[in-house]
Amino acid sequence: MKSKTITFPSLDAVKKARKTLENIVNTTPLQESVRLSRQIGANIFLKREDMQPVRSYKIRGAYNKIYSLHRDDKTGNGVVCASAGNHAQGVAFACRKLKINGTIFMPVTTPKQKLEQVAMFGEQYVEIKLIGDTFDDSKNAAIAYSENSGAEFIHPFDDVEIIEGQATLAMEILEQAKDPIDFVLVPLGGGGLAAGIITVFSILSPQTKIIIAEPKGAASMKASVEAGTNIELLQIDKFVDGAAVQKVGDLTFEICRDHIHECIAVHEGKVCETLLELYNKDAMVLEPAGALTIAALELCKEEIAGKNVVCIVSGSNNDITRTEEIKERAMLYKGLKHYFIVKFPQRPGALKEFVLSVLGASDDITFFEYTKRNSRETASAIVGIEVPSFSDFEGLLKRMKQAGYYESYLNDSPNMMNILI
Repeated sequence: MKSKTITFPSLDAVKKARKTLENIVNTTPLQESVRLSRQIGANIFLKREDMQPVRSYKIRGAYNKIYSLHRDDKTGNGVVCASAGNHAQGVAFACRKLKINGTIFMPVTTPKQKLEQVAMFGEQYVEIKLIGDTFDDSKNAAIAYSENSGAEFIHPFDDVEIIEGQATLAMEILEQAKDPIDFVLVPLGGGGLAAGIITVFSILSPQTKIIIAEPKGAASMKASVEAGTNIELLQIDKFVDGAAVQKVGDLTFEICRDHIHECIAVHEGKVCETLLELYNKDAMVLEPAGALTIAALELCKEEIAGKNVVCIVSGSNNDITRTEEIKERAMLYKGLKHYFIVKFPQRPGALKEFVLSVLGASDDITFFEYTKRNSRETASAIVGIEVPSFSDFEGLLKRMKQAGYYESYLNDSPNMMNILI
């Protein structure tokens, strides 16, 4: 079998893409974060791609790819893509600007807010088709549609012109930075942005080290780099939806594998904690993937101390209905929220006794589910308890066991926690 020839992006093509995007994308700010700089002990700069027209960097690659097809008269049958969010919005925006018909396949589970955004950006030029429960289901449907209709498939990351579009972001960073950049932290899902950053920095600023930030539950690039080959994860945590990919692109892997300084897998709870801090302290409203690089700073704090560090803030398309889940995950991560199965005697006053003998002065019951069963001496209840600090947990657990209420601890049970949160 003849091996497939891989086309790598070039710096000249990135410069050409920049001309294409000149009046389309915003030159987003490179902002110094005084708070993060003090907290981390380094010079932290945020590249604010959440300030793009579609609130993410995805517009760069999507427009560059679709414009190149349009220029070469290859869009007569329209374009098609699959996406759960930001890529769809970039494609929809490009379709409206270039007056090209687009069909966008999205999972049935896509939040209403994202569907409305895609429809708004695409207007009459875009048709949305809801297919399947996952991105892979939608992608397979989109590819089949492309083969049957002749519409050009716009891949979200594993395409040379997509990568060249994303790479224009790197050229902006280098122009905006007043001092040499020691580290760039890049969020990674399929790898298109990281491949674009590497394309530019490996030539124009080879001394800059590239650190990849992935969600811990979907660290496909980290696993592939460690294995030495591009592998597919069997299961992933989809919470950081903008970066939860089972397998990175073959092209993006080949570009990235030898140029990544470090891959950091960031716990989803840490991402949630960071999202809340950015909202409360900096008035920044980001999506989980958009906060990945900032969440990763604590995990490489010693290495980047005193250095010039750029964090790419990739997007802000967050669904407000996820706020309670974000709070819950953050508290679980910090050890402030604990769930137990508790044995209650089937007699009046048992709950009052539990509150008085087990709870600390500042502990709070935030979840309680119990059904009295008259045929038994005891019955189990699921109880969620919030403590003021992680150090209060051991005392709570000790008192619960001494009083004979403890049956099991649920925080260490992923299946139960998925149900509860």
